[in-house]
Amino acid sequence: MTSAKTSDRERLLLPFTPADLGGLPPGWHALVWDGMGRAPDGRALDAVEFFVIPYTFTSAALPLLPALPALRVLQSLSAGVDDVLPHLPAGVTLCNARDVHSTSTAEHAVALTLAALRGIPDFVRSQDAQRWTTGFRPALADRTVLLLGYGSIAAAVEARLTAFECNVLRVARTARQLPQGPVHSMDELESLLPQADVVVLTVPLTDSTRGLVGTRFLARMRDGALLVNIARGPVVDTTALVGALRSGRLSAALDVTDPEPLPPGHPLWTTPHTLISPHAAATTSAFRPRALSLVRAQLTRYTAGEPLANVVTTPQDQGRDRRA
Repeated sequence: MTSAKTSDRERLLLPFTPADLGGLPPGWHALVWDGMGRAPDGRALDAVEFFVIPYTFTSAALPLLPALPALRVLQSLSAGVDDVLPHLPAGVTLCNARDVHSTSTAEHAVALTLAALRGIPDFVRSQDAQRWTTGFRPALADRTVLLLGYGSIAAAVEARLTAFECNVLRVARTARQLPQGPVHSMDELESLLPQADVVVLTVPLTDSTRGLVGTRFLARMRDGALLVNIARGPVVDTTALVGALRSGRLSAALDVTDPEPLPPGHPLWTTPHTLISPHAAATTSAFRPRALSLVRAQLTRYTAGEPLANVVTTPQDQGRDRRA
């Protein structure tokens, strides 16, 4: 939808109505576009300083960026902004939605892990066939889970794993010590992979993580291990993964794939030992209240001239990149 009223005072372009946000800061007005239907255009956009991209409508929102001459802040409602960064105008601060999706994504990671280990897809197929199938299945208890990319989502996954009596290994770009234990550096990853029964990917998609999970990575995983990807599809080399899964040595539970959406006839659909969900980890009832809370807080900070949260890159960062 698009708001009916436009004026040069409408310096905000939001996917939520002012009423949804509990009102706007005094003196501020907003255009409202939730990604559906025709986007605002022309002079309606001339004064927009702060643009919140409607969730799941990034591809529809990016063409608006050149038409926003006054834009100063671009707020994504996704945790990952790899699809936005190449289109970020000079002089604009980009913020992500860190923590908005941690709860839902962590739930989904644990659900995929349990479903894959306990054979839930097989039970569903047996139920459809009215077939009573029994047997022993792996438990999560007593297993070692490696969380690769230890940020807010991985921390939320660990919090939910606590009750399952499993051991957790944490890996991030740099090593550090937390109250719950050490975070290992990426330099230690190769030595840690053979210890893990489950590897959960939560890394952002960057030049250094694209294709990170390839033939060498998969070969270092122990026989019978489970790979869970709730990060981005291109973090994994799909061809290498299909080969490892077909060998029977590994299994996978994937919320994201490369390509995505996964087209009919793609080998991953029929690869054994594979559970696929359609990038569904974050799309739950937990999203909206957390997204509203983030946008409300960011608008309060921005209109008061205070530092924003969840800043990914600033005009100063862009300047350093250009000089490099």
